[in-house]
Amino acid sequence: MLNDQGLHQVKIIASDNLWEPISTSILFDPELFKVVDVIGAHYPGTRTVKDAVLTEKKLWSSEDFSTVNSDLGAGCWGRILNQNYINGFMTSSIAWNLVASYYPQLPYGRCGLMTAQEPWSGHYQVDSPIWVSAHTTQFTQPGWYYLKTVGHLEKGGSYVALTDGLGNLTIIIETMSHKHSMCIRPFLPYFNVSHQLAHFTLKGSFSEIPELQVWYTKLGTPSEKYLFQQLDSIWLLDSGSNFTLELEEDELFTLTTLTSGRKGSYPPPPPSKPFPHSYKEDFNVDYPFFSEAPNFADQTGVFEYFMNIEDPGEHRFTLRQVLNQRPITWAADASSTISIIGDYTWSNLTIKCDVYIETPERGGVFIAGRVNKGGILIRSARGIFFWIFSNGTYRVTGDLAGWLVYAMGHADVTAKEWYTLTLTIKGHLSSGMLNGRPLWRKVHTSFPKNGWAAIGTHSFAFAQFDNFHVEASH
Repeated sequence: MLNDQGLHQVKIIASDNLWEPISTSILFDPELFKVVDVIGAHYPGTRTVKDAVLTEKKLWSSEDFSTVNSDLGAGCWGRILNQNYINGFMTSSIAWNLVASYYPQLPYGRCGLMTAQEPWSGHYQVDSPIWVSAHTTQFTQPGWYYLKTVGHLEKGGSYVALTDGLGNLTIIIETMSHKHSMCIRPFLPYFNVSHQLAHFTLKGSFSEIPELQVWYTKLGTPSEKYLFQQLDSIWLLDSGSNFTLELEEDELFTLTTLTSGRKGSYPPPPPSKPFPHSYKEDFNVDYPFFSEAPNFADQTGVFEYFMNIEDPGEHRFTLRQVLNQRPITWAADASSTISIIGDYTWSNLTIKCDVYIETPERGGVFIAGRVNKGGILIRSARGIFFWIFSNGTYRVTGDLAGWLVYAMGHADVTAKEWYTLTLTIKGHLSSGMLNGRPLWRKVHTSFPKNGWAAIGTHSFAFAQFDNFHVEASH
């Protein structure tokens, strides 16, 4: 199908799951064999299987890492970057995810190689997995080859070597301990790493190399910690191409002929700040097509800037939920759409938003506060949800699924009209207004105590939101 559409350069990686059954299927199905270029497995624990190797396809760890970007995550990443090839012949390791740019209390908070989760302040952190990556990525390129003379060190740890085939050589050595290199998955069997001397000899064309640049990382206690520091070069002219390295636990060395390694220095990022307690968004953006509004984090559904061409008035520019059917999904995500915003520690807050239901009879929208879950856990999210429906009713529920009903009744609401909803939550009591008039009041809730603000729709149906405003206090 791709070839028929002229996309001859597109290659297929399969199956982005486990090594089996895809590897066996490729061996027994000539047509499948022909179209799959790379076998990709998720979180392989540095291991592969016999049938994957027998296919002679490129093997990739096509999703890996997913570990908090502390020094433990850096240790995980340093170990698997080497050992995915040594143990499993994988020539690519793809970290999920590159930059953690989402609310930290969502599932997999800070599971990026670095963190940039405050667009409102501009604060970011270049975390240690970035510098662990640099030990490989600054001194190799796609198209370089691993040498066969790679493996495990006698007292724990590993080494790989790569060349561009033009005389350049890069050796990466890691001595990550078991305790400081556990990834989020899979289970890591125990191994021991201890102080050792490692002897290396460069042979063949590499015996002509006069000098190797040295880059060094030491993970561990802050007083011992070094991240991607350049050390004195190793001179090989008088040593018969032999050299010895003293290795301790939780270290990384890169030895390379390349002189292009850099650890730049940049001004410190802006200081960290909490999400503003008072936040307004009118969605007034020219040419808004297909883009999300800042700071809103869609959990199910897709919320995009929208322009009502036939409405020259106040609601010409809005935020619209644009999915009208539930997508194919691997997670137990909700059958309602929801986008969260704000500060997870918020407790007392007032949320005000103009809403527009596009679907007659069956349509519905909500605004919510103290929403306590997101991501793959969104189906069981709790909070205080204020719903109105195009059949002329309202509900107040304690969860996104709508099972915990605190209040319900008639509301003067229909489709294709704009309404202003206001939700006020203070302590154990909540109240709601429709167009500035009280609709329900003094609903008692004891859980959850805090969470995000949110907007959303009852099902996958078109609806619009405008003039979002939240005032919060802890």
